[in-house]
Amino acid sequence: MGSWREIIDGIAEDADFGAARLLRDPRRKGGWTLLVEEVQQSYVDVHDPTHLYFEYTRRIGSVVDTMAPAGAPLRVLHLGGGAFTMPRYVAATRPGSAQLVVERDRRLAAFVQRVLPLPAEAEIALTIGDARQTVAGLDSGAYDLVIGDVYDAAQMPESVSDVTFAAEVARVLAPRGVYAVNVADLAPLAFSRGQAATLRTAFADVCLIVRPELLRGRRFGNVVFAAAAEADRLPIGRLAAIAGRDRQPAQVVSGAGLDLLTDGAEPVRLE
Repeated sequence: MGSWREIIDGIAEDADFGAARLLRDPRRKGGWTLLVEEVQQSYVDVHDPTHLYFEYTRRIGSVVDTMAPAGAPLRVLHLGGGAFTMPRYVAATRPGSAQLVVERDRRLAAFVQRVLPLPAEAEIALTIGDARQTVAGLDSGAYDLVIGDVYDAAQMPESVSDVTFAAEVARVLAPRGVYAVNVADLAPLAFSRGQAATLRTAFADVCLIVRPELLRGRRFGNVVFAAAAEADRLPIGRLAAIAGRDRQPAQVVSGAGLDLLTDGAEPVRLE
């Protein structure tokens, strides 16, 4: 186990895939930001796990909130651990949920759990491994929700971006299950357009939640996709209402709007 040291602006440790740092939020007593190679990866408030600081986590949180009755437990698979922001959120808002987190960086996971321990009562299991390989080995229909937030620095790896991986995620979901995935992109949204086309090869209902400024090509940012195997499964109206009320308002693109956005885009095929 690597040593960790107190430094003036946080707590640092060398992880398996880069230098990690946890910074205290001076505005919130329980707030911490995780950086890996100086790229912000996660924000967590250990005293209030329902506080979702980063915009993309609030988008994913809206999917968690709307896919089942309030408080109902879910079987959730998290691809990418970071500071365990979304597992903590699910545990707080849906007590009794059985959750599995897949994280490739063993030392990072140990560092985060040592400094910011997970709630003792939460049913959060951790497995160390590659997301693609791990998903391929899971039982079919085992999860109600899969959350994808796998990154290598600021980029989504190819291994979790193609039609084969999308099909594997669809396989491990229950019939009414939902896949929520975070994508970082910039104008003209070429990567997101390709991801939309890719998800549509495996899922009957797909939408994306995005800031209007990003759609208009004016900024770099995050796009969150929600995808379901069942047609008309996604609560588009409720997701749009939540996104519109957010402090960084977004819109939901689905149906004909998504057809227009993805016109000419090709699914990602690695094999």
